[in-house]
Amino acid sequence: MTTHRTVQGLRHLTDQYARDGVVCVRDLVTPDLLARVAAAIDDNLAAPSVLAQVASRDDDPGRFVEDFCNWQRFPAYLELAHATARVARALMGSSTVRLYHDHLLVKEAGTHQPTPWHQDQPYYDVDGRQVISMWLPVDPVPRDASLEFVAGSHQGPWLMPRTFMRNEAKWFPEGSLAEVPNVEADRDGHPIVGWALQPGDAVFFHGLSLHSSRGSTDRRRVVSIRYLGDDAQRVERAWRCSPPIPLDATFPLLNPV
Repeated sequence: MTTHRTVQGLRHLTDQYARDGVVCVRDLVTPDLLARVAAAIDDNLAAPSVLAQVASRDDDPGRFVEDFCNWQRFPAYLELAHATARVARALMGSSTVRLYHDHLLVKEAGTHQPTPWHQDQPYYDVDGRQVISMWLPVDPVPRDASLEFVAGSHQGPWLMPRTFMRNEAKWFPEGSLAEVPNVEADRDGHPIVGWALQPGDAVFFHGLSLHSSRGSTDRRRVVSIRYLGDDAQRVERAWRCSPPIPLDATFPLLNPV
């Protein structure tokens, strides 16, 4: 058994997810799995893949590092995907759950770079409603450094994906999608939700949920697992997606535990 606690109130979670597009699940994985994931993160940072990138500016006193698609190099990422797949499948209302990709997100202590408001799915080469992410920290994350969401935004529409630092439209032509609203300019006008998290807590959110996060005073190491359900289909885009996954790639069918 790799889940630390039997997930209680799954029906309540699915109702909340249907309404808000995001839920928080506390104490989801065992301490031993959490330790293996933390070790894998540090090994990943020491040996980044060709997809790794620094997503903070050169003058940032901290550093924001991302990497993608490393589950074949670091078995703890795949183990984490299996251990959390039960919740993902239930929230999607899917009969199956597949691993789309893993995503490493590390904000070193003192990082100022925020993650701007965005949806994930427009960056992908995937269509369908059953696309979900799990975001799990191995360090404590205070509320002001955690993910924030606009509740209900998963209902759509798709919003224009842009590069985080230069605000460039590289994925869809200018004007082809609605722009992301300026949530920060009207925070009281949006139903913003978020949680302080302890290591092993997890946030699950829809691929179209509008979300963001600020910088981090302390080190914040996170692994996010992206899952596909029954109706999620790969589509060929005319541009390089993020992450760029070959069309002939296979996606492991996960065995929820």
